[in-house]
Amino acid sequence: MQYFETTISGIDGTDARFAGYIPDNYPDIDLERRRPAVLVLPGGGYEMTTGREGEPIALRFLAHGCDAFVLRYSCKPSVYPTAVLEVAEAVRQMHEHADEWHIDTSHIAVIGFSAGGHLAADFTTSASDDVLLTHGYDPDMLRPAAMMLSYPVITSGEFRHDGSLRALLGERYPDPELMREVSIEEHIDAKTPPVFVWHTVPDDCVPVENTLRLIAACKAAGVPVEAHLFPTGGHGLSLATAETAWGGTDGIEPGVDVWLQLALAWLDRVFAR
Repeated sequence: MQYFETTISGIDGTDARFAGYIPDNYPDIDLERRRPAVLVLPGGGYEMTTGREGEPIALRFLAHGCDAFVLRYSCKPSVYPTAVLEVAEAVRQMHEHADEWHIDTSHIAVIGFSAGGHLAADFTTSASDDVLLTHGYDPDMLRPAAMMLSYPVITSGEFRHDGSLRALLGERYPDPELMREVSIEEHIDAKTPPVFVWHTVPDDCVPVENTLRLIAACKAAGVPVEAHLFPTGGHGLSLATAETAWGGTDGIEPGVDVWLQLALAWLDRVFAR
């Protein structure tokens, strides 16, 4: 397996950390094998990126036969659109190095957690198409073929996670036009790829209504969506196991940890089409 870690320079002079976990090909199996690739975007309220939602997630997708990448994108005091442009550059590099990294570029997926879910959706829907074009990226060429979201920040409306949006927009919060630009449910359309999303109903940080609004927008736009709402558990569970718990039994939620198996099975179905 190859492992690398490099930096992606943000438009404001900050650096994002981009890491890749790439299985080797072997002559006694298939030297020309191409694999799906998954880009992991951890959460942290656009104030930081937590390790709990980075490498542990990447390693699970690696074990499932995917190339796995983690982007620790720029956060506060960096503001929009720094992070989404870093995602675009990460995906551009995945395309550029597809031969070297054995990537099937038609099978690239993104998975985001909390604010990282917002970033994943901001990049994958049409929300940032104009921004990407302005900075020299082709959003249609780079758009992932599948999007997975874990307890995502979605709306800038009634049920918004105020802290994430304040950190994302900085001094421009709450400019009405910009708030609509980063409200994901406003940008679900025919370009949006299939969506997998999960949330816990009691989440007292990012309300479950964020996911409900996403589901409604996908349904209205005819975008395939698989959604799982769990009756127990709080926010930021990551794998919901001891591996990603943050102290004692906090973050361990039996019954919620099945989300990963569901996501992997969903991804296999999407990429088999």
